[in-house]
Amino acid sequence: MTYSQKHIIGLVLYPGMTVLDIVGPQTVFNSLPGVQIHRIWKALYPIKTDDGMMILPDTTFENCPPLDVICVGGGLGQSAVVDDPEVLEFFQKQGSTAKFITSVCGGSEFLAKAGLLQGYRAATHWMMREQLATLGVEVGTERVVIDRNRMTGGGVTAGIDFGLTIAKVLCGEEAAKIAQLLIEYDPAPPFDVGSPEKAGAELVNKAMLYAAGTLGLNVK
Repeated sequence: MTYSQKHIIGLVLYPGMTVLDIVGPQTVFNSLPGVQIHRIWKALYPIKTDDGMMILPDTTFENCPPLDVICVGGGLGQSAVVDDPEVLEFFQKQGSTAKFITSVCGGSEFLAKAGLLQGYRAATHWMMREQLATLGVEVGTERVVIDRNRMTGGGVTAGIDFGLTIAKVLCGEEAAKIAQLLIEYDPAPPFDVGSPEKAGAELVNKAMLYAAGTLGLNVK
């Protein structure tokens, strides 16, 4: 197999992000041929994620090349940066030329506030669906939502499904299948409660109380 086309993918990092939102798709992308990945933030200092992990960007807003794919995830700390003018300006600049504008989990809020989801349908974490809808976005409940060149994943672990979906678009189905096999993505969860539709009202309410009390999230 030969793959001649190159794809430049930018993963936007920020303090307080959920690391799996980005590590999931990055693991898929790293298994693809002809892909160049940039891990982007304002400066090249270590970033502390919402679970205490430290990660290091390798590209700044200023020196980032034009991207074929721009992607951002969510996180418990996103509210501190999601209205940052410098951050939104970067999304607007790259979003004006990128072939695919994408997000995982609550990252869709960044895209919406940068004006990149107006008139589009998008996914997000189930706890953020109402909030995203208030920004004028038609919210989908699927694990991955594709609306023209906007591709968005649901909460956290949906980033792997999302990554494989983009992999197929960029490199073809066979390459995406090889990536899936290489990372041995064969999910068989011990419980079938991974979405509010499956979990039921009682467990959803308990999860929301936990999120509000322990994680400090503003949930309704």
